[in-house]
This record gives sequence, structure tokens and C-alpha cells, in this order.
Amino acid sequence: MEVQLPIDGPGPLSVVPALGETPVFQPGQQVRVLERFPLGHYRVPLYLRGRTGIVERLVQPAIDNEEEGFGRNAGVKRHYYRIAVPLSDIWAGYAGSQRDHLYIEVFETWLEAAHNA
Repeated sequence: MEVQLPIDGPGPLSVVPALGETPVFQPGQQVRVLERFPLGHYRVPLYLRGRTGIVERLVQPAIDNEEEGFGRNAGVKRHYYRIAVPLSDIWAGYAGSQRDHLYIEVFETWLEAAHNA
């Protein structure tokens, strides 16, 4: 994807985004939270792993704070996504409205496209 930036002169300047600057997912897209169980503290609740949700919005790219906490990040930025997961998909027997969702921001490395989920 090329981004067109205005400059003083006869035409736009083409810029190729760096790794991680282009979002992998878009609002409205169905995603699945990966089921991983790494050692240490990670910011995805266990009860959400393996669940599907819909991307509500993108969040400004940020450094992967999980990797940063272990000293393994060299400043690489990726996106967080606010996803909506139906409460009835999280808790069996949920008696509330089918419109009730949990909204949470999940880092890009924890998500994959959901196919027929």
C-alpha cells in the first residue's frame, strides 16, 4: 500500500510504509484470538483465547509491550485492535442480551483472520 503525502512541488510523494505500519485487519473484519500459552505475563486473558470477535477499530501503532517487557523488542511497532466479543460466546449460559459484548484492545500478534468461525 502506498501513502500519498502532500509536498511543496509539482506532485505527491509516494511513501512505502515500514513493516507494521499497514494494519493487517480492518474494522468489521472477523478475527480469532490465538490460543497460545507462553510462559510469563501476557496481556490476553485466558478466557478470550480461541474466541472470535469483530474488529471495531484500529488503535495507533505501538511497541509490543509484551516483547518489550522481556527486552526483546527493538522498537518495532504494530497495531492494537479494539475487538467486540459476544458475552454469550465467552460465558456458557449467559442470560443477558445477545447484543452484549466485551470490548477489549488486543495486539496484532494475538489475532488471526477468522474463517467460518
